[in-house]
Amino acid sequence: MWDYSDKVKEHFFQPRNAGPLPEANAVGDVGSISCGDALRLMLKVDPETETIEEAHFQTFGCGSAIASSSALTEIIKGMKLDDALKVSNQDIADYLDGLPPEKMHCSVMGREALQAAIANYRGEEWSDDHEEGALICKCFAIDAVMIEDTVRANNLSTVEDVINYTKAGGGCASCHEGIEEILAKVLEERGETFKAVPVNLHKDAAPKPGKLTNLERIRRIEAVLESVRPQLQRDHGDIELVDVDGKTVYVSMTGACAGCQMEALTLQGVQQKLMEDLGEMIRLVPTRAGSLARATSQP
Repeated sequence: MWDYSDKVKEHFFQPRNAGPLPEANAVGDVGSISCGDALRLMLKVDPETETIEEAHFQTFGCGSAIASSSALTEIIKGMKLDDALKVSNQDIADYLDGLPPEKMHCSVMGREALQAAIANYRGEEWSDDHEEGALICKCFAIDAVMIEDTVRANNLSTVEDVINYTKAGGGCASCHEGIEEILAKVLEERGETFKAVPVNLHKDAAPKPGKLTNLERIRRIEAVLESVRPQLQRDHGDIELVDVDGKTVYVSMTGACAGCQMEALTLQGVQQKLMEDLGEMIRLVPTRAGSLARATSQP
């Protein structure tokens, strides 16, 4: 269990400025639901003074992502754009009285969303897409430039630090060598020597038996769905478990989530979380009332 501060809990259970901002004239989108976290930051900027009058957010992610987004909107309201650009991910974490190291990537995502929104307002091009040949982490689409910038800005020194702040390297681990090369380069600039330290990606995960029983699998699946349910319910939607057939999980999207244009992305994100928790490939299949029999009969 993460050791969350009271302020993180407060901003998670009672987030400030959540929801659409119809009069927004600056919007920044970062992350990807398929990677587990996505954030849209919306600003209402006074064109005469370039002051942020209102700031709202919509996010799909963990409690830390919601709390970080809520904190960011509170920090930047009333700021001029140039001053807002100086807000760092550490400022967001400090506002929340700290974040668990493993959740610092949520504050980094907030900083990027702010940069993207201000660029959008100014008609500038902002992109977190990787440069040609510079993609380091394929699991989460993290490029070398982002890793270098984050290592420098936060004085990181280990692969585990990079995972905590960017999520890069937190999937299949095949990119750890590339991350180590970046760390060695940046640490050399600081006059330090990089020392490789083995990383246990699953140190905080619950022990996974070699083969889950059907009951164990269903309980784990229900726990994952329960963890994402509050985010969906805030948008007047929900997800319900319908059936489990081996490694195929049938769910029903209800309320505003049923037929929503974001439904496919939401399902991708839930499927990713299920695979991470169960440690195995999972196929997530949406089904409507009365359609399960037809779905299960498909090859």
